[in-house]
Formats: sequence, structure tokens, C-alpha cells
Amino acid sequence: MSTDNFPPLKNDLIIRAAKGESVERVPIWIMRQAGRYLPEFREIRTKQSFFELVQNPQLACDVTMMPINRFDLDAAIIFSDILVIPQALGMIVEMLPSKGPSFPAPLIVPADISKLNKDCDVTKELSYVFEAITLTRHTLQGKVPLIGFSGAPWTLMSYMIEGGGSTTQSKAKAWLYKYPEESHELLKILTNVIIDYLVEQVCAGAQLLQVFESHAGCLDHTLFVKFALPYIRVISKRVRDKLKERKVSCVPMIIFAKDGHYVLEELSQSHYEVVGIDWTIKPTQARRICGETMTLQGNLDPCALYANKEDLTKMAKDMLQKFGHKNYIANLGHGIYPDMDPENVKHLVDQVHKISQEMIQKEQSN
Repeated sequence: MSTDNFPPLKNDLIIRAAKGESVERVPIWIMRQAGRYLPEFREIRTKQSFFELVQNPQLACDVTMMPINRFDLDAAIIFSDILVIPQALGMIVEMLPSKGPSFPAPLIVPADISKLNKDCDVTKELSYVFEAITLTRHTLQGKVPLIGFSGAPWTLMSYMIEGGGSTTQSKAKAWLYKYPEESHELLKILTNVIIDYLVEQVCAGAQLLQVFESHAGCLDHTLFVKFALPYIRVISKRVRDKLKERKVSCVPMIIFAKDGHYVLEELSQSHYEVVGIDWTIKPTQARRICGETMTLQGNLDPCALYANKEDLTKMAKDMLQKFGHKNYIANLGHGIYPDMDPENVKHLVDQVHKISQEMIQKEQSN
């Protein structure tokens, strides 16, 4: 499907908010908004494995559209997974029921880096993602913008060494202490692939990009600044440079480092338009650290969606009052949980719109 003649965008709230422009209401989207909490997603998963969905452009488009068809969200995010990059590098990744991602043959020692397909061509290896993005842009008919994404180098490295999820990332962190040079080698390989991957997503039709540093909380400040931050910064610069070389307009970029409150200042100076924050930091504190002109995204505790609607309304209002309606994108502080009631999601989205619109109108009338 052609990337020419995409339908005109009807709702650009999130793009304006990312750029620091004025909005009529605060935009909202939800991390993992297309996923297991939706009955229609669970139904399609009875027929297809997780990566079969990801690797089929039409099915990935269908799943991306599920929350857009249900809720008044201000952005879609392409249905994919951060672990498609290790797959492109030649590693086997499985999604196991009740366990999550699993690598049957993780990286054990630095010599294993030689087994990776370091010069992988993302246009070939990840073509299904780009096809899904282009198809989804057309399917959205301009209703809302489409977000593309990638995992950050440290997060991907940790999965590739741990072989799956881990609360401590101790195997991956051991590499940082025992094999610092080889760790940088692996991080550089990942960075180069991520840059090409994000550039191709924009060329395929993505209108914003988010980089997920999901395992920031397992590092201390010294390790983050040495092994994570430099590559996060390189990604933002080189993605823009490559897009300019190809005469493609740059898009707003979001950096989200879960549990990364200890490096918010550094992240806010890393040339991303938006810094996503989780629920472990006060919005007012994040504003002080990042500055009033930085657009922030977040940060409602995903568990807040278990609350009754009256309490959920109060929490949404409190969040909006603390962040303010300027330079702000509403979201959860991490991905939505699989047992969440879709009706509570609808309530949150509608209340963020209603409350923020009233706040803005009140301010304009004064």
C-alpha cells in the first residue's frame, strides 16, 4: 500500500501538545491500549499466536484499531512488540502463556555477540511492521495520529541476556560490570538497528515515535548515564538527521524510562519533545525538574483503573490539576493490566477530556 496521499489528520491534539502548542483539551492515549484487557483481542488470540498477530500487517492493523473503535482516544499506537529487534538480529523470541517473552538461546558470554546478524536490513527483516503502519494510517482515515515505537538499547540488551523477564536484571547488569567494552559493543549494534527501524517507521507513516526504556529502574545513576543515556541521545539525534537526509519531515519523539525518576533532568535534555513519567514521582516535582516548557506524559497508576468511577474521576482531576493542561499528554504511568474493565478505560478517557476542557475554558474566560 502506498505511503502517498494519506487521509488528512482530523485530530492533531497530541502532536500540538508534544510541540508545546495550545490545545482545546488534554490529549490522552494509553500504553498497551490494544491488548489483553479487550475481549475482542482475547478472541483473536484464540486463533493466532502473539507474534503471528504482530507479523501479519492486516491483523496488526485490526488490533491497533480495536481501542480506537471503542474509545475516544487521541492517538493510536501500532500493535507490535519491542522484541522484534532481537528477532531481526537473528534471535528466537517466543511469547509463552502466563510467562511472557522467552529467549531459548540468550546471550551468555560476549562471544555470543558474534552470532547476531549485526548488519541486518530492517527494511527486509521488519517489513511487516512498516506495512502495518502504512495500512493503519489509511485505515484510521485521519481520525487520530499513529505512534510508532521501539525499545531502547539497554532494555533490549537486558532481555537478550536475561532470556526473558527479570525483576533484578542481574545477568545483564553483570555484563556492565564484567564486560563494559563488550556491553558498549552490543549497545551500539542495537542503537544502529533502532535508528534505522524508527526512521523507516516514520517513512511508512508513523506520526510520533516513543522509545521505551522499560528497565531503567534496575540501574543506578552512574550505570544509566554510562550505558543507557548516551544511546538514548544518539537515537534522537540520528533519527532526525536521517529523516532530513531523506527529506522526510521529523516527528515528535517521546522518551519513556520506567522508574527513571532519578534521571529525569538528563532525559529532559536529550532532545526528545516529550518525557514520559511513571507514577513513582509527583507531577509537580517532574515539572520542576524538567521545566515548564517540556511536554510531560503520564502518569496515573495503572491500578487506579480498579477504582470506582467516582474515585477515578477524582484521580483524573487531581492529575490534570497537578500537571496543568499546557505541555501535557495524559496517560498511565505504565502499560494497562490485562484484567482491566474496558468501561473504566472509557470513563478515564472521557473524564480527562471533560475536565481538561472545562479547565481550559475557565482559564480563557478569566
